[in-house]
Amino acid sequence: MASPFFADYLAERRSLQRRVSYWRIAAFSALIVALIVSGLRLFGTDASLSFTPHIARLAIEGIITGDRETLKLIQKIEDSKSVAAVLITIDSPGGTTSGAERLYDAIRRLTAKKPTVAVVGSMAASGGYIAAIGADQIFALGNALVGSIGVLVQYPNFTKLLDTVGVKVEDVKSSPLKASPNGFEPTSPEARAALASLVDDSFTWFKALVKERRAMSDEQLQVVSDGRVFTGRQGMEVHLVDRLGGEREAIDWLQKEKNVTKDLPVRDWKQDRTLERLGILSFSARAAEALGLGGLSVVLDHAAKSAQERMLDGLLSIWQVNGTN
Repeated sequence: MASPFFADYLAERRSLQRRVSYWRIAAFSALIVALIVSGLRLFGTDASLSFTPHIARLAIEGIITGDRETLKLIQKIEDSKSVAAVLITIDSPGGTTSGAERLYDAIRRLTAKKPTVAVVGSMAASGGYIAAIGADQIFALGNALVGSIGVLVQYPNFTKLLDTVGVKVEDVKSSPLKASPNGFEPTSPEARAALASLVDDSFTWFKALVKERRAMSDEQLQVVSDGRVFTGRQGMEVHLVDRLGGEREAIDWLQKEKNVTKDLPVRDWKQDRTLERLGILSFSARAAEALGLGGLSVVLDHAAKSAQERMLDGLLSIWQVNGTN
C-alpha cells in the first residue's frame, strides 16, 4: 500500500505535468499566431481570393522589366469576375523599353475588359509613363513627375582604365559590329551609328504611342518629346495628364464616367513575394519593415532598387536622378 506521502508526490507530479503541457501548447499557439501575423505583414493578403465586387488596386513601382509575375497578376485581374474597375497606381522612373511595351500591352488588354484609371503619386516617367497611357484616364498629383519621353542605350567604356593598368582585351569576331560596343575598346563610328538606329526606331515607336493615346498634334508632341519631365500641373497644360488628383478623385471619375457602383471597397492585388523573387536585399527590407525598423527598411529598399537598375540591359526608357534621360 502506497504511503500518503508517495500519493501526494504522484498527484503533485501529474499537476506539474499538466501545467507544463498547458504552457507548451500556449507557447506553440502564440508562435503560430505570430508567424501568421508576420507573414501577412511581410507578404500581404491576396485580393484574388475575394469573391465580392470591388475596385482592384494594382501598384506599378520601381524599375519596369515586364516581368512574368506582373503580367500574370494583370491577367488574373482581367479574368476576375469580382473586379469592377482597376486603379493603377504608378511610382516608377521606367525601365527597359521592351519591358514597358509588354506592360503596356497587358494594361491595354485589361482596359478592354474593365474600366481602368492610372494614378501618379510621385512619378510616371519614361517606361512608367508608357504604362500610364495604357489606362482609360490619367490622374496625377500637382507635384508628381510625368513624361521623360525618350529611349537610350548606356554602356561603360574602360579603355582609359585598361591603358593605365596595361591590359588589352583581344577578340576574334565574325564581323566588325559583332558584340559592339564592348567597353574594352573605343566605340567605332559604325557601332555608334548602329546603336543610334536602334534608339531612333524605338523612339519613333514611343512618340507614335503617345501621339495616338493622348490625341496630340505633331506640334503638341514636339513640345513633350525632348526627354524632359513635367510636374502634374505642367502635364495638364501639355496634354500628358487628364486631371489633377489622387485615388479619391480617380474613384469619383470611375463612378461618374464608367458607372462603377458607388462605395465599392478598394483592395490591393499583389504579386507573391517569394524569397527567390525578392532577393536578399528586398527581403531584408520587408523583414525590417515588418519588425518596425523603418529607417533600416528604407536603406535596404534603396540599395535593392539601385542594384536592380544597374543590372538593366538593352534599350532603356528610364528617367535617372543623375540627369540622364
